[in-house]
Amino acid sequence: MAYPNVQLHINGEWRPARSGRTLEVLNPATIEVLGTVAHAGRDDLDEALEAAEKGFQTWKKVSAFDRSKLMRKAADLLRSRADAIAALMTQEQGKPLPEAKMEVMAGADVIDWFAEEARRAYGRVIPARAEGVYQLVIKEPVGPVAAFTPWNFPINQVVRKLSAAVATGCSIIVKAPEETPASPAELIRCFVDAGLPAGVANLVYGVPAEISEYLIPHPVIRKVTFTGSTPVGKQLAALAGLHMKRATMELGGHAPAIVFDDADLELAARTLAGAKFRNAGQVCVSPTRFLIQERLYEPFVERFITAAKAVKVGNGMDEGTQMGPLVHDRRIPWVEGLIQDAKSRGGEVRTGGNRIGNKGYFFEPTVMTNVPKEARVMNEEPFGPLALISPFREFDEVVEEANRLPYGLASYAFTRSAKTANAIAAKVESGMMTINHLGLALPEVPFGGMKDSGYGSEGGSEAIEAYLNTKFVSQAGL
Repeated sequence: MAYPNVQLHINGEWRPARSGRTLEVLNPATIEVLGTVAHAGRDDLDEALEAAEKGFQTWKKVSAFDRSKLMRKAADLLRSRADAIAALMTQEQGKPLPEAKMEVMAGADVIDWFAEEARRAYGRVIPARAEGVYQLVIKEPVGPVAAFTPWNFPINQVVRKLSAAVATGCSIIVKAPEETPASPAELIRCFVDAGLPAGVANLVYGVPAEISEYLIPHPVIRKVTFTGSTPVGKQLAALAGLHMKRATMELGGHAPAIVFDDADLELAARTLAGAKFRNAGQVCVSPTRFLIQERLYEPFVERFITAAKAVKVGNGMDEGTQMGPLVHDRRIPWVEGLIQDAKSRGGEVRTGGNRIGNKGYFFEPTVMTNVPKEARVMNEEPFGPLALISPFREFDEVVEEANRLPYGLASYAFTRSAKTANAIAAKVESGMMTINHLGLALPEVPFGGMKDSGYGSEGGSEAIEAYLNTKFVSQAGL
């Protein structure tokens, strides 16, 4: 599939912006222009809002059974097109082609999960105190949704929001990322080709701040869902709260990865290195602060450095590539700045630390030790291929460090002790913890954070609750 000039999708129609304005889409591996994406203006947003309102009135009347069937068809279409969509994603985002295909296939699993949840959005009957009274709890779709998604997982971030909305009978306006527009457009196309009525799923691109500031306060929108940085999420959550809009916020993290001295050293080093350098570290749940108990510290550092040096960096379309480029030119100086600040405070670069070449936004897998807590990188999310490894002595010490930051999205731990595993799971303040393996982000499990990492879940049975109103009806027979 040749890279397209990506259009808006509004009221069942694929079309350019009314103004004709477009933005260029670059390949981060080659810095070549792939194509363009339509830039929505106020007129386009007004049409999308009108379409979403009409689409909601139609879609909310469709039975959960029929919504589920359509979603199953969309999932099958996505799987059948996985190779072509993955190639588009790799060109625009940079991740290796196998990772891109895995993301597309996982997206189909997410659709299937929500298709089944659509049929299980149960209400309940509450036993009444008086004879002849029926007390009913009814679940109803909340209404049109405004969804804002980032570029690091162009399918994954959209598909959870889109599937939850469609499953519950809501309509949605997706503001997808301008850096990676083609793959989310193909996801929307699968739903359209499966028979989704006009207006139920609308897709726009443009200046994020302008679109969010217009959509969120608009009376048509009844729910907001955002994945992105904590500072932006706080602004959008405040705007949603000002207008009493329900919101789900999946925000930034700074995940601690804790390795106790009884852990399987080889398993821990191999697993955490793979997690760190996946998608060039541009993952909200990426392990960042590696906290290693003293007895295993030096051997862990040695093995992790070996793993980092072995990562094959290159164009994601090339066979054998394990890590692609950062997504755009702004990421390079950001990561460089964090490294320089850490070095100026006594941090030591053990491997990596530099941009690779002048063509493409490639950066070396980087490992640092002896980085003090006051360094920026120990407090700000790096969102790049940068691992910070520190030793600890006692359990309470590592818990204090794990919980030091305001973030609370994901965390990792390795230990052979069931007692230690239970204790660390209870003590670390994060929305998700995975112990002795990588077990996050499956469709059937909760996905979300606490503290400054946001609120609400985008996975598991909890995910659809934010798209449903709870109505209580008490009825007495006459």
